[in-house]
Amino acid sequence: MYKYSKLLIQKYFEEHSLVNSDIGSFDHFIDEELKKIIEENKEVVPTIIPHNIDDFRIKLDKIWLTKPEITEADGAKRVIYPIEARLRKITYSSPCFIEVSAHINGVQRETLTTQIGNIPIMLKSKWCHLNKCTREELIQHGEDPDEPGGYFIINGTEKVLITVEDLASNKLLVEKNSTGPSKLTGKLFSEYGSFKIPHTLERMKDGIFYLTFTRVKRIPVIIVLKALGLLKDEELTKIISSEKQYDEVLINLVEFASVKTEEEALDYMAKKVGITQAKEVRIERMREILDKYLLPHLGINKEDRIFKAYNLCKIMKKYIKVGNEELDLDDKDHYKNKRLKLSGDLLADLLRLNLKVLIGDLLYNFQRIVKRGKFPSIKVIIRDKLLTQRIYSAMATGSWVGGRKGISQRIQRLNHLETLSHLQRVVSPLSASQENFAARELHATHLGRLCPIETPEGTNIGLRKNLSLLCSISDNSDEDEILKHLKNLDLKVIR
Repeated sequence: MYKYSKLLIQKYFEEHSLVNSDIGSFDHFIDEELKKIIEENKEVVPTIIPHNIDDFRIKLDKIWLTKPEITEADGAKRVIYPIEARLRKITYSSPCFIEVSAHINGVQRETLTTQIGNIPIMLKSKWCHLNKCTREELIQHGEDPDEPGGYFIINGTEKVLITVEDLASNKLLVEKNSTGPSKLTGKLFSEYGSFKIPHTLERMKDGIFYLTFTRVKRIPVIIVLKALGLLKDEELTKIISSEKQYDEVLINLVEFASVKTEEEALDYMAKKVGITQAKEVRIERMREILDKYLLPHLGINKEDRIFKAYNLCKIMKKYIKVGNEELDLDDKDHYKNKRLKLSGDLLADLLRLNLKVLIGDLLYNFQRIVKRGKFPSIKVIIRDKLLTQRIYSAMATGSWVGGRKGISQRIQRLNHLETLSHLQRVVSPLSASQENFAARELHATHLGRLCPIETPEGTNIGLRKNLSLLCSISDNSDEDEILKHLKNLDLKVIR
């Protein structure tokens, strides 16, 4: 038996690299996430345009990369391998190109392809020259054939992006309060692009359910549901629960029975929020807030309002069931309530922020030239070095989006095992100076996922962990597969 298990484990490590999940995450970032980020910032509309033009827009169309290359001092371009980047103290990166077009009064006038920057490339990923090289080829290129890859070379230094452990977004977690007017609190972080908006659901002593999110503090949930288009009490109670009627819901319906239309509900919310303009403007502004900041992961368009209402009903049902002890409280330390942000996700966050900076700079340059009475070409106003410098700087210093530090670290090369350990590190965003006993403890759900032994002593104990050797991380692309199985179980899709 021992002989066979030894053979199986040996075969597993021959076919699977320890950093496979990280490499897969980086490939997904280049293949899919880049397009999504461009889609989010598709149209750039300057506020200052020449007098003789009614409408001017700059559209970002396609984005793509080539394999890593270097531009020498004389302007010559050629392929670069990691060993040269290490020896010459340069960054192993690929040029990133984008197709940009200018539209004047709805007519496309200018189209050009321009480089918007350089993106560091992970070793052994799909975009690296070492990908699919044999042992002999790796030796020829000056690489150790047993080296797993999964890191970057920034200014000649080998840098690894540390996996960040965070609470699962877009998922309601209900927990008990020791103080405050509400016994239970339901918390949900809605994530959409660069937004991560906290939503809080509470039931006060008066029996009314209140929702809090950006700019909106403690608004009755029934009012929000009516503002989203769920006006019939019967339909509302059925969506919350078709099995039985909950008294908690009926109390809320009776309390706000006087609110009959969407406009009345929106006006009620606007007054509570403190919008003091004319009624039409008030209602319109409230609609914008609902579309943009209420559960944005479900969509930010007018058509998505009804699905937001359905989801709010589902959230209420869970909260009521936990309150009635039909369901258990959520355990924040259970690993089903955690998500790991790998290299691809971290780079997507970094690029999303810096692309916005690049667009801001582009608009500033355009408007500055227009004020002088000239009409600039797009090529003149795009600074490709801006994006490159900001990405290199974040990866060199480790300072990341949202004020996080130590995300990018220099690889420890004291011995091979330490290198492997560093490539598999997982850190928690919690502060090392605070107690957080429950978060530091070993949880039963860590078994097979995280190493129960490898964690430092002292203030970082339990906050800095390591993936277990046979652990692999699934990605979001499995969603379609899950939906397919749910449809096979005769579940209806409501959108």
